[in-house]
Amino acid sequence: MSVAHEDHYGPWTVEQVLALGEDRGQRRELVGEALLLSPAPGTKHQRALSRLRQMLDAAAEAAGAPVEVLHAVNVALPDGLFIPDIVVVDAAVADQDSVAFDAEAVLLVVEIVSPSSSGRRTDRLLKPPYYAEAGIEHLWRLELEPTPALIVCELENGRYVERTVAEAGRRTLVEKPFPVELDPGALVRQRR
Repeated sequence: MSVAHEDHYGPWTVEQVLALGEDRGQRRELVGEALLLSPAPGTKHQRALSRLRQMLDAAAEAAGAPVEVLHAVNVALPDGLFIPDIVVVDAAVADQDSVAFDAEAVLLVVEIVSPSSSGRRTDRLLKPPYYAEAGIEHLWRLELEPTPALIVCELENGRYVERTVAEAGRRTLVEKPFPVELDPGALVRQRR
């Protein structure tokens, strides 16, 4: 199903979605030929995103990994265009200042699960097969409710396999794509 947007009706292409320009209040993603719109996330989501991005960036630098850790960038897939919450891309490709990154340049995507029922379905069920088909090696899914948990998946035979589940209140070392130790609960905890 396609969604009407301004004067556009019917199927969308990646080029048409990118031509819409920036919209900080809404994400525009493409699934097949259907435009998927979602509002800006809430505070808990933003807090987790900011802290996890900073941790990944520091861990990548400490490991000497030639990557760039970015948030909310366009990732072009064989059959769509997604905007993961966090993306780890090849540093040389990031230097090209692209509007969208091809999946081949992406080492890791992180989705922070939205609390709405449609957001949960999108982050848990819809996006992973597209990322797998594109060959993105690592997928992390951060669940915020009922308690924070990080599900770390790795691509194996064209499908994601859970390798680690990090739970709130316990520091867990995740080895790939570079070592990072974290407690999912600390990502959402309000500062005192």
